Amino acid sequence: MSFAADLRTVLAGRDFRRLFATRLVSQFADGVFQFAVAGYAFFTPEKQTSAAEAATAFAVLLLPYSLVGPFAGVFIDRWSRRQILVVAPVIRGVLLLLAAGLVYFDAPEALFYTTALGVLGVNRFFLAALGASLPHVVPREQLVMANAVAPTSGTVLTFLGAGAGYLLRSAFGPGDLGTTTLLACSGVLVGLSSLVAVRMRRDLLGPDVDQGRPQMAEALKTVVTGLMAGARHVLHRRQAAAALGAFAVHRFFYGMAFLMTVLLFRFYFTNDAEAGLDKFTLVIAVSGLGYFAAAPITPWVVDRIRPRTFIALLLALAGVVTGTAGVSFNEYAVLGLAFVLGVAAQGIKICVDSIVQREVDDVYLGRVFSIYDMIFNATFVVAAVVAVPLLPADGKSYLVLGIVATGYLLGAVGYWFGSSDRTRGGDHSLRDTDDVVR
Repeated sequence: MSFAADLRTVLAGRDFRRLFATRLVSQFADGVFQFAVAGYAFFTPEKQTSAAEAATAFAVLLLPYSLVGPFAGVFIDRWSRRQILVVAPVIRGVLLLLAAGLVYFDAPEALFYTTALGVLGVNRFFLAALGASLPHVVPREQLVMANAVAPTSGTVLTFLGAGAGYLLRSAFGPGDLGTTTLLACSGVLVGLSSLVAVRMRRDLLGPDVDQGRPQMAEALKTVVTGLMAGARHVLHRRQAAAALGAFAVHRFFYGMAFLMTVLLFRFYFTNDAEAGLDKFTLVIAVSGLGYFAAAPITPWVVDRIRPRTFIALLLALAGVVTGTAGVSFNEYAVLGLAFVLGVAAQGIKICVDSIVQREVDDVYLGRVFSIYDMIFNATFVVAAVVAVPLLPADGKSYLVLGIVATGYLLGAVGYWFGSSDRTRGGDHSLRDTDDVVR
C-alpha cells in the first residue's frame, strides 16, 4: 500500500487521530524551536560564533536523546501516558517562554542553553510516551502501518516547522527580537498540543496495571545492567557489531563535516549572517533530499548486492566525494557533497537497521537499539568536540577535510574486513529479510 493509503486507513480511528494530531502539533513546534536555536547559535549578526560554541549547541540539541532516552521507558511505564502528553507540553511551553525572556533580556548564554537542554529533555519523554501509546489507539493488525506513517509524518511537520521558523525570522529580523519571537511562538504552539491531548480519556493510553513490575530504583538499575548485557550480546554478533561500528564511523566524520560546513557558511562564503543562514538552509534542504532519495534507492540496490557491500560502497563514496568536491571549498560543490552525504547517511542507516534486526536475538533487540540511539547522537557530539581545535574561525581547513575523507575510506576498508564471517561461510545476504529493508 502507498503511504497515503496507509494514512487514510489509520486515520479512520478517532483515538488515533487525536494522538496523531498531538504529535503533529508538537513536532511542528519542535521545528520552529530547532530553527530558533540554530539561528541563535550560529547565525546571529551580533555573535561571532566559534567552533567551540557550535559544538556546545550540538551537545545541547543531541545529548538529551542519548542520556535520557534509555531511562524514559521506566517512567512512561509507570505514569499515565495521557498525562505525560498533557503535562509535558505545558512544561516545555513554560521553558520556551523562559528561554525567550533570557534572550530578550540578554541573559548569559549558559542560562539559555541550560533552559534549552531542559526543553529537549522533557521532549524526549514526550516522544517516548507517543510511541508507547500507539498500540492503545490502533488495532493490532494496523500497528506496523501506524508505526510507519506516524513518525514519518512527524518528521515532515518538523521540517515544515523549521520552514515556518525561517519565515518568522525573515519577518521579525535576525537579532534577539527575532529569536525571542521564534521561541515564544514555539512555546505557544507546543502548548496547543496539550489541548489536543487532553481530549483523550485519562486511562486510554495506559500503562496497563502490572503488579509484578519492579520498583522504580530497581527498574532504573535494570536499565544500566540491561544496556551492558545488550552490549555484550552484540559484541558476540560479528556482523551486527561491525555494522554499528560502521554507523559510528559515519556519524563521527559526518559530525566533523557538518561543523565545518556551519562555519564555512557563516564566515567563509559570506560575512553576512542572514545571507549565510539562507545558504545554509539550502544545504540542509539538499541534504534532506539525499535522505529521501535513499529510501527508494536502498531497497533497489540491496535486491542486487549484499547490504554489507552497499555499506562499504557508501562509506567509500562519501570519502571520495568529500576529498574531490570538498577540496575546492566552493559553495556549489558543498551542496553536491551535502546531497551525497545525505544519501550515504540514510542508506547506511537502513542497512544497519536491517542487519541489527536480523543478527540480534529478539530478547536483546530493544536494548541494542537503545545503544544504537546513543551512538547516533553521542558520536556526532564527540566529533564536533574533536574538530574544535582543528578548525579555523572561518571553517576552511584542508586538514579537517582530509581527515574526514580519509576516515570515511579507512572506515569502508575496516568495515569490509571486519564484517566478514568465515566461520559462518561468509557474509549472509539480507534477501531473506528484504521486507525489513523496505
